Amino acid sequence: MSWPDWFEPRLLDVLLASALGFLLFSRISEQRSLWLLRGYLLLVALAWVFKGVLLVSDTPLLPLTAALIEALVLACSLSLAILWQGELRRLMELLGTWRLDVLLANPASKLRVKAGTVVQLTDAAGRLSQSRRGALIVVDLGSDLRPEDFLNPGVTIDAHLSSELILNLFASDTPLHDGAVVVKGNRIVAAGVILPLSRQGHSRYGTRHLAALGITERFDRCICVVVSEETGTLSLANHGRLERPITSSRLQGLLTELMGVTPAVSAPTAASSGASGRSVSVANQDIVS
Repeated sequence: MSWPDWFEPRLLDVLLASALGFLLFSRISEQRSLWLLRGYLLLVALAWVFKGVLLVSDTPLLPLTAALIEALVLACSLSLAILWQGELRRLMELLGTWRLDVLLANPASKLRVKAGTVVQLTDAAGRLSQSRRGALIVVDLGSDLRPEDFLNPGVTIDAHLSSELILNLFASDTPLHDGAVVVKGNRIVAAGVILPLSRQGHSRYGTRHLAALGITERFDRCICVVVSEETGTLSLANHGRLERPITSSRLQGLLTELMGVTPAVSAPTAASSGASGRSVSVANQDIVS
């Protein structure tokens, strides 16, 4: 293929590589994952230098070193594919459904919500925890969740969010109490939603917690509030990780931070039944719920 005289293919190569690198770095918020990506890209750059730059008569100047670095890049690629299988699966799902707007959107951009939304969610979760009624509340922060993202889209609600409505939806004698409630902005958009389960294989967790992990693994701009039916424990799932047990005040603080709202002075919410304010990670949690 012949390029025009004014066109410089190497400049295009550098621009495209820079754009891809910027997109990758902008999508990663966890510090450890950022370090892994930096190390991997450094190895790739070294392999490119030894193989494509240090040449003598089309032969690498340091062939043994170049071969070792290429083998190391291949091993790291396989390791990253295993470590980031959830993220890669979500990437392929978004590409396959042409959800480029979600893929390229600014991770910091969130739906505008009111401080009262956090209060209503916290109050409802606290009261459900006191009465030991199981609940699963998905809060869309900009992932643009659609019916095809769920195993069952449930029933469209499209109503203003209130703690009373959430309590009614999760009443044990209603047909929608076993599914999840999806909240977008300041409205409840659907109820009775069946979420995809996590593939992390934590047998100590019940279906609700695995569903919360599953949806937050696939979409990084949504969070999930879980109330255990057996113990009344409050939990919050975010980025495929579960923080539990938490109190109502801790839940309100987390929601305020993650939803990007200004803290509001509100009436005391219902306290969770004996839940500790200390965060416990998925790897160290031994309570079955």
